[in-house]
Amino acid sequence: MHERRWWFLQAVTGLALVFLLGLHWVAQHYIAEGGLRTYQQVVAYVRHPLIWPLEALFLLVVSVHAALGLRAILLDLGLTEARLRRAQMVLTLLTLLAVVYGWWLLARLLLG
Repeated sequence: MHERRWWFLQAVTGLALVFLLGLHWVAQHYIAEGGLRTYQQVVAYVRHPLIWPLEALFLLVVSVHAALGLRAILLDLGLTEARLRRAQMVLTLLTLLAVVYGWWLLARLLLG
């Protein structure tokens, strides 16, 4: 993918992060009275039909944004093309694993 597209994707995920983090923060600290303190409260919160898709999207966006940030750092270090390609494969794999694991945990909460 062209460098400009990676930069644009990082900018888009950064903006999405600001929005999703804001929603997450408001829901966790202002909508849930007294905060979510017990496992049962977290499960009830996550099972809300508007919350679980937002939390799943939040996990995806933060994971992709973090991977792109690490990629940008590697670019600044001046890696060779071959090493950058290998690093991108590792970052992609780690991002996929993090998202799949997080979604699996979310599914466990949803399904009980």
